[in-house]
Amino acid sequence: METNELLREQIFEIIKNQLKNNDPPETKITYDRLIKLGYNDLQTRQMIGQCVAVELFEVINNNKPYNNTRFIKNLKKLPEEPFD
Repeated sequence: METNELLREQIFEIIKNQLKNNDPPETKITYDRLIKLGYNDLQTRQMIGQCVAVELFEVINNNKPYNNTRFIKNLKKLPEEPFD
């Protein structure tokens, strides 16, 4: 399995757990909002995955702690790409 595919699966697993546990609740709110805007399940999870990826990048590459405030801010910006 390619690294990119493995990372994608892990990000989707994080999203699945966030939705299941409603933690943070903004993930479910964002999911529902994007679905109402006409995006399908895969598109919606991919957009939320961009927000997860921003946080993973900061943690792994920049050795910074997870920033829930930035994560939620980026979720609220969707469907605009989160590059904050």
